[in-house]
Amino acid sequence: MPKLTVFSRQSPPATYDHPRPERLLEGNPLRTTHEHFASPRGDLVAGIWACQPGAWRIAFGADKDEFFCIIEGRIRITDADGAAAEFGPGEAGVIPAGFTGSFAVLEAVRKHYVVLERAAGSAL
Repeated sequence: MPKLTVFSRQSPPATYDHPRPERLLEGNPLRTTHEHFASPRGDLVAGIWACQPGAWRIAFGADKDEFFCIIEGRIRITDADGAAAEFGPGEAGVIPAGFTGSFAVLEAVRKHYVVLERAAGSAL
């Protein structure tokens, strides 16, 4: 039987990375991910992500959506047309499949995230 995932009862190992050099716009921020949940098919993952200040270009695949909610810190997401939105503690948003633009960490950030990545060409 599947078990309930309770983030506060887990201590998953951290994975660390930096934005790819060709996408960097500012700094070279360290990103830390604690994956608390991955579905058996691997199409849904959830956890806590943290990052130091910096900025980089993002390009989501056509089959990948991300819901997030900021725990602490501040970010700005700007789309390819220049429209920007800032998010701080308690604020949430969705980066939709196919989104392109930039992601800026204005103040060191921690966020809850849920990523849904469907098989190429599948519908919900």
